[in-house]
Amino acid sequence: MKQKRYGVNVGSSSLLIIFVIVCLVSFAALSIVSANSDYKLTKRMAERETNYYNACNDAYRALASIDRTLLTLYESSDSEDDYYAQAGYTKSFTYPVSDIQSLRVVLQIHYPQNDSDPRYTITEWQVVTTGTLDYDQSLPVIQ
Repeated sequence: MKQKRYGVNVGSSSLLIIFVIVCLVSFAALSIVSANSDYKLTKRMAERETNYYNACNDAYRALASIDRTLLTLYESSDSEDDYYAQAGYTKSFTYPVSDIQSLRVVLQIHYPQNDSDPRYTITEWQVVTTGTLDYDQSLPVIQ
């Protein structure tokens, strides 16, 4: 009579454990890469927003200065023609947001009927592209 051998079959369970560990390590690596790219994107977006709001603050300071100047011109001018001769009909200025973008502001100058009337209207307040984007020449261009 042959004796039956009872043993523990460790080969298949070891392979299963190794497979599970490899999967967990792969998912962990993917999570780290994804978190790092999200961090970099968030950092770039925060920097861009900060630059945009800094440009807006500069534009608001310029508007306040222009408003004071227009009030002084209104008070010192003899007529509407004299006012427009000194102030002009439009004003525009730009402030950089990034290397390739600027905030452009265009004003329409008004002759006020009294001191409390508005002296200008903002006709344009937008971010415009002032440069060209650098792109990887090896990537195909979709047309």
